[in-house]
Amino acid sequence: MPKPTSQDSNTVELTVSELSGAIKRTVEDAFGYVRLRGEVSGYRGPHSSGHCYFALKDDKAKIDAIIWRGVFQRLSVKPEEGLEVIATGKVTTYPGRSSYQIVIDRLEPAGEGALLALLKARERKLGAEGLFDLAKKRKLPVLPRVIGVVTSPTGAVIRDILHRLADRFPTHVLVWPVRVQGEGSGDEVAQAISGFNRFAPGGNLPRPDLIIVARGGGSLEDLWGFNDEAVVRAAAASTIPLISAVGHETDVTLIDHAADVRAPTPTAAAELAVPVRRELIVRVEELAARRGRAMARLVAEARARLAAAAGGLPRRAELFAIPRQRLDAATSGLARGLGATVHARRERFARASARLSPAHLKGQIGIRRGRMTEMAGRAAAAARQRLARLDGRLGAVAGRLSSRPLMQRNAAERRRLTELDRRMKAALARDLADRTAKLQSVGKLFASLGHRAVLARGYALVRDTDGVLIRRAAEARKAVDILVTLADGDVNATVTGPTPPLRPAARKKSRGKGGEGGEGNQGTLF
Repeated sequence: MPKPTSQDSNTVELTVSELSGAIKRTVEDAFGYVRLRGEVSGYRGPHSSGHCYFALKDDKAKIDAIIWRGVFQRLSVKPEEGLEVIATGKVTTYPGRSSYQIVIDRLEPAGEGALLALLKARERKLGAEGLFDLAKKRKLPVLPRVIGVVTSPTGAVIRDILHRLADRFPTHVLVWPVRVQGEGSGDEVAQAISGFNRFAPGGNLPRPDLIIVARGGGSLEDLWGFNDEAVVRAAAASTIPLISAVGHETDVTLIDHAADVRAPTPTAAAELAVPVRRELIVRVEELAARRGRAMARLVAEARARLAAAAGGLPRRAELFAIPRQRLDAATSGLARGLGATVHARRERFARASARLSPAHLKGQIGIRRGRMTEMAGRAAAAARQRLARLDGRLGAVAGRLSSRPLMQRNAAERRRLTELDRRMKAALARDLADRTAKLQSVGKLFASLGHRAVLARGYALVRDTDGVLIRRAAEARKAVDILVTLADGDVNATVTGPTPPLRPAARKKSRGKGGEGGEGNQGTLF
């Protein structure tokens, strides 16, 4: 127990901690839980620890406020700067600053006006972020195979949706049970939407083609969970088309703006989700009938066009008349074309035979012989030069290898080089022999094809005084003096008149000696 001082025996001496603890107990015992109405001031969001620190004030006073992290996560209405709220909590003190404060356990807007103001402010904020843009709205699938429903599993809403779906078009339904009212309902709805989007195609649970978020009617406070920011963001981020069916037709929540389609009631959402099966069958049958009639009409029109086109085509005889006439014209001109072609080829042959005269052949053979002689000389000189170079290289190599160690190491190489030299000389000798044989063969060919060999067989060359070769008797009649070249020399002669025809015996004898156009015929020119 504190002892009284010597100056004043009635005053008890206390420490600062003792005084702060006494004040704390007094305040907590005197007030306990209270409900305070005031405006949120100094709110900057949750601290890094998850706790929230701000103040509640009115026009005359202010009190510090704290919301612990666990309580903040459960609140349906989060504190916002300037929001008028009713806070329920316990009044206590903070000895570290000698101040009193309220630890809030529950927070609610101060009346419907405050909720509407908060709703409008949140709507403006989320709209500015583009979460309500019409361009982001997706079309609903015409016939979804799987529908995911986010709602309470025990209410009348799910029964109405299932009943309406069964009447219109029975389909597979997945229900994600959530609380649709009270603290934490917004977080559960947001988690359900995100959970359906995380379903993988082909997994154990089928991925929904459409999501319906549904709840029955209620007051603004009852529907407040669907105005939660987390719910709006989850609906806007959903990759699966989403229908919002919250409340009655006059009830509007923020999820209605973020959803792809808003339904006035849960039953209307089921009607928007699937068509009427009977009406769909009738529609398909009507379309099939229309398609059949259209196909029949197209076939009839195409048949009529084909018949009209066939009537406008010419007859087969008319189509082949002009080609047949062209064929006849080409056939009639074929004989003339063949005659002209034969004549042209004959003239080309005559010109080619003129180039094969003995004098021309003699000149060509002389040129070839000169070239062969020159090539043989060049080949012999090249062979000699190559042999000389090889002898020099062999001498140089032999000089480098003359040392005793190298001679001992390269004896095999010397023998190989000697053998290569012998084989090279033999190859060169064979090459010279082959070239000499080819040259001799060309000489023999020249001798056999030369005009001297032809003259030796009984033929003769007839030329005029200018040295022009005479090939026909008509040309010989025009000349006065001619020169006849025989195998052993030239003879001058004079043409006195036309050549008389040979007697049969002479013709036969001439043909037997030299053949037709041989030596006998040549003698008729003199």
